[in-house]
Amino acid sequence: MIKIAVLVSGGGTNLQALIDSEKAGMFPSGKITLVLSGNDRAYALERARSAGIETAVVRRKDYETQDLFDNAVITVLKEHDIDMIVLAGYLSILGMPVIEAYPERIINIHPSLIPSFCGKGFYGLKVHQAALERGVKITGATVHYVNEIPDGGRILIQKAVAVEEGDTPEILQRRVMEQAEWKILPQAVRIVSDLLEKENSK
Repeated sequence: MIKIAVLVSGGGTNLQALIDSEKAGMFPSGKITLVLSGNDRAYALERARSAGIETAVVRRKDYETQDLFDNAVITVLKEHDIDMIVLAGYLSILGMPVIEAYPERIINIHPSLIPSFCGKGFYGLKVHQAALERGVKITGATVHYVNEIPDGGRILIQKAVAVEEGDTPEILQRRVMEQAEWKILPQAVRIVSDLLEKENSK
């Protein structure tokens, strides 16, 4: 069984989609065994506890350097024997020590169709605000592998969502979550956990 850590910073709606999908048997090769947050007040931690999942908090501001932070994250992940990492609204940047410790084992959900509205500074409502300001008619979400470039890793799945007349960033954010993020993130977890399970069984 592939042990999965979900990294979160806020409300945890994508985490909830994963928890629900796991209960429905959507990724039989994987199991969420840890939810790690960079914010000790994140509601996502309550969602995890309600589902009986272990939690941990590692805050970037508690560490003087990026390397010290990365090493603290790795320590927690290793203590829980984590095989795969899912970034689900995680706002801290992971440095090369983490990426190198988990090659092709970290995936991220981004609320746009990469390469549009992605990279440094594009997160949360800022992504949807930029899409509306640009006047695009189609947006969506992307699940991709994580590498050293923000939102630069190989794409796994994308799903398009229509932009509608009168959309605000908040309305568009909700539609992208409901129609794309909550659907493709569990699909990506299944794909990657199945691949890792096959590697382990060789």
